[in-house]
Amino acid sequence: MSQKVKSIRSVTKVTSSQLTKGQIEATISEGVVKFELEYMGRGPTDVKTYIIDDMVFMRLKGVLTPAERKLAASSEGATLIKQMRLRLLEDSRLLLEELIKNLTGADIISMHTDISTRTGERVIIFTLDKSLEGKF
Repeated sequence: MSQKVKSIRSVTKVTSSQLTKGQIEATISEGVVKFELEYMGRGPTDVKTYIIDDMVFMRLKGVLTPAERKLAASSEGATLIKQMRLRLLEDSRLLLEELIKNLTGADIISMHTDISTRTGERVIIFTLDKSLEGKF
């Protein structure tokens, strides 16, 4: 197992039954920051995670590198950034899914994501197999 995988998985050592909703949201945010640093090469400047019914919604700010911000000045560059970032996330999404599952106890149904090359924000939404509202 690579050091990167161990680092991200170490975020979920505490069982979710010991945590409040806010603590689970904060732990997911912490895991996403580690993921972005280790797999994308740069962490976001801010992450907020929200558990809403049967969804986990994450908003990451400041995810673009300086080179990506320059490349995003053209429509072709913006498209390239979106394609590259989507591919990187898809190729390593199992780590994020494991993080969410370990902390929420819910299976992942699907993942949706988009990145704004204008604002440097990314959103990631996981839909779950059950609502978490009654859990907290």
